Amino acid sequence: MRLNMKIKSILMASLMAAVGLSACGSNNKEKPATEEPQPTKTIVCYFSATGTTADAAKRIAEQTGATLYEITPEVAYTDEDLDWTNDQSRSSLEMKDPEARTAIGGELPDLTQYETVFIGYPNWWNTHPTIINTFIESTNLDGKTIVPFMTSGGSSIDNSMKQLRETYPSLNIHDGILMNHVSDSELETFLTSLD
Repeated sequence: MRLNMKIKSILMASLMAAVGLSACGSNNKEKPATEEPQPTKTIVCYFSATGTTADAAKRIAEQTGATLYEITPEVAYTDEDLDWTNDQSRSSLEMKDPEARTAIGGELPDLTQYETVFIGYPNWWNTHPTIINTFIESTNLDGKTIVPFMTSGGSSIDNSMKQLRETYPSLNIHDGILMNHVSDSELETFLTSLD
């Protein structure tokens, strides 16, 4: 008799524990799953020799919520390298050679998750620096919208746009923007036009 009572007590305790666990499980199921924030589908890739283009890139990233990626040369440019008045400086020699492809340092970004790729650079010799060609040719930009942006002391982005479209006719290169003196509202209008 006592043995039956003990067995009944054990069975009752097991049943109560199972009901309790089941209730906990159902409570967990009723809670809505918190959604993971979706990664942005825009990336801002930029080469900046003096910091001006970096500032422009950050402005675009802030307004779009984009990821930032800095295109850095394998060998950093010195002030002497950037002396455009010296026709034997590193930048002068690179820009004279249409086949020049300045080596990029560090790991390239994985662009598979991005739909829009901003590519920014300073104006060199009325166009984009050769490292921009290296970047384009070293990454897969097929099917993506590419949006160039430039910083310049006075030149327009037109010649760079022309050369990019001629060199890479299979890519979807959107009209670019010259970032000098562009207000936040003007930038917002431009970014809205991309949608």
